[in-house]
Amino acid sequence: MESLSDPLSSLYRVLDRILNPHIQMSEDHEYMTPRRAVTSVEDMNIWKESEAYSEIIGFIIALNEAVKGKPLTIDCLLAEVPQNLLELLNKLDLWVEGTPPVEQPQRFGNQAFRTWFERLKREALELLQQALPERFHRAVPEVMFYLVEGFGNSTRIDYGTGHELAFLMFLCCLFKIGALKSLDQEAVVTKVFNRYLQLVRKLQLTYRMEPAGSHGVWSLDDYQFVPFIWGSSQLIGKAPLFVTLKEQGSPVKTGMFAEHSNQLWNISGVGSWSKVNSGLIKMYKAEVLAKFPLVQHVLFGSLLPFRPVERQQPGVHCVRMSMTPPPPPRFLPPDKDEQ
Repeated sequence: MESLSDPLSSLYRVLDRILNPHIQMSEDHEYMTPRRAVTSVEDMNIWKESEAYSEIIGFIIALNEAVKGKPLTIDCLLAEVPQNLLELLNKLDLWVEGTPPVEQPQRFGNQAFRTWFERLKREALELLQQALPERFHRAVPEVMFYLVEGFGNSTRIDYGTGHELAFLMFLCCLFKIGALKSLDQEAVVTKVFNRYLQLVRKLQLTYRMEPAGSHGVWSLDDYQFVPFIWGSSQLIGKAPLFVTLKEQGSPVKTGMFAEHSNQLWNISGVGSWSKVNSGLIKMYKAEVLAKFPLVQHVLFGSLLPFRPVERQQPGVHCVRMSMTPPPPPRFLPPDKDEQ
């Protein structure tokens, strides 16, 4: 597993700050409407040094560790908030059933998606207030923007890894305010995120959504990336990728595998899922988080700010988080060959 540019100890403090259940936002914390901040290629260097970048990477890696070797069918704790998020996603799924595609001359980008999306924007505040305990309602006006952005663009009627990133930022924010706890990590991946993937796949198929920024056969998938990261972590200790692909094949594509899924074909030559996993994390940083056309749409607020990471020492009080950074982390260090 590749660390951030900071020392590993800094990465672990990021993980603890996000996921430890005792970390809560202070009662006088000022929430804000998230806004775009990356307006030029020159801003990309600031983005890579920002708190938002550091914490989203830390969040992905922490949940990656939480589900290592664990299948989707694992019997994990399903607390109140994860259960409520599942109900929220189920409700959005029912909206799709009630908003069928309209007849139109264009093959792609069915305009009925705009009707579904406008309803999401109108009701997002109420949906999250129903899903979260009342003590977290102050954060909803900020957090809801990430939820809405997580389902695509209603103007272009497309969906891509930038929208997937927005939903990850939504989940990360719920951990940061304390609505989701450290014990919820497994459920967030195997239940909540998996249900989200089912829903956005249904949106893509029902409304014939265009893939946003797809690289065709040179991308892992037209729409998603993070499921490959967390999925490869779940498969650590299982049969090598080539054997898995040979046995299962592709459910949606036909023809030579090396032609229609070139990146997966290349990855299939890697000897272990552990190396595949660490390689995918590196690839995500390079192919998603380092691309200006995608990052220019990222929203920054008080929970995931654009400002540079504060270089704090353990024990120094953090006013923004109203907490004292924790002692040495409980997270296990990566294997030597994955650093």
